[in-house]
Amino acid sequence: MFDLETGALIVLLLCLACVCAFEFINGFHDTANAVATVIYTNSLPPSVAVIFSGILNFFGVLLGGITVAMSIATLLPLEAVMHPNSMVSIALILSILFSAIAWNLGTWYYGIPASSSHTLIGAIIGATIAFSLYHHNNLSLVNWHKVIEIGLSLLISPLIGFFLAMILLVSMRYLIPSKKLFEPPKTTEAPPAWIRAILILTCGSVSFGHGSNDGQKGVGLLMVILIALVPMQYALNGDLDLPTLRKAHAQMQASLDKVPTNNLAVGSLENLNGAKNELGQIKLLIDKPINMEAIPKKQKIALRKHISHTTKQFEKFDKQNPKILRLEDQKTLRNSHAQLAAYTAYAPNWTILLISISLGLGTMIGWKRIVVTIGEKIGKDHLTYAQGASSGAIAAIMIVVSTRFGLPVSTTHVLSSGIAGSMVASKGIGNLQGGTVRNIALAWVLTLPVCITCAMLIFGLMSLFF
Repeated sequence: MFDLETGALIVLLLCLACVCAFEFINGFHDTANAVATVIYTNSLPPSVAVIFSGILNFFGVLLGGITVAMSIATLLPLEAVMHPNSMVSIALILSILFSAIAWNLGTWYYGIPASSSHTLIGAIIGATIAFSLYHHNNLSLVNWHKVIEIGLSLLISPLIGFFLAMILLVSMRYLIPSKKLFEPPKTTEAPPAWIRAILILTCGSVSFGHGSNDGQKGVGLLMVILIALVPMQYALNGDLDLPTLRKAHAQMQASLDKVPTNNLAVGSLENLNGAKNELGQIKLLIDKPINMEAIPKKQKIALRKHISHTTKQFEKFDKQNPKILRLEDQKTLRNSHAQLAAYTAYAPNWTILLISISLGLGTMIGWKRIVVTIGEKIGKDHLTYAQGASSGAIAAIMIVVSTRFGLPVSTTHVLSSGIAGSMVASKGIGNLQGGTVRNIALAWVLTLPVCITCAMLIFGLMSLFF
């Protein structure tokens, strides 16, 4: 699978093991939120709940696509990932993974529901800042646009989850006459079948959604590692051929040449010309080789860079000018761009399977600390059937929507904030346990700066040795 010398192979396997460890920890750290609702309402025994959740996490990663994975991968600058000195890339990757694993383990040990998404994004930002300062003496390589987009998604989603869960619970009171739904379990017996079905469905939806969103982050990291250390095999999608690439390139070039430039804003014109220039560089690289295997290593790396830069420039231009061409020409342009982007926006099946297994197994181990916090320590009263169902439903919907738009979202925060919202909807703000809420809020606030700082320091230390 990997054509590497012994030392390089050991480093690669270490990096892959670290990604699997991160996803394994993510499993028992984050997915505990999903099973808390069914465990504390006696809908499923704990052992059955975690196996059920683990299986759905597995299939969530397997079937969830790679949109979020590519969002994570594009946070890291290609100049860092594909650095001529592979040890620099290794330092970058390991500083991200060590920071994320350390914070996740620390918050898990103290039973604090913290976000693995916040953790990973903070570590990526910190490592990228350190790389930019250390090697370029500026911050020009940090993808601030993507950082802000993802940061807003992570910061706003818990607030949305809080209020939507409140609204849903209040609506359920008016729409569902059964009082039993709004009472905590009085015995260890399972609830009525219809209530149990709702809770199991919401738990399953959150678990599947968690896999399809959080699992993709691990896939994205795996791809960064493979591109950095085995670019000859993974810089470009080996399942696609050179004639298709040439055809997509020619169609996109011809479509962009049709774009009228008379009334374009300065920024749009720069993006258009940038995309055209990148396409010109791509043409130089794909004209002579007889097939994909014949492209030399340096040219494959360069080709990936130019395709990635083309995608960035085009997406900015298309967002600013969505209807600048006739409908048929616009469709051809977008289709040819999608075909071109497929050469870099991909993940081999084995990487998705590896992350699926890591996340699924992690779900089944070490879940209890976070489950106790979610089930017993957010509200002063025992979790009711309605609170479990409303918070689970909102969390599942938000995760699915975020995944659809390629945005990482925190399962931990949307579900724990949803439970908090349902508690407030039941008996007011006084129904929350102040200490737990403060700890969760503190972790929410501190995760990004702590992980940014930690990754910067680790990268700095590794750079001294590497």
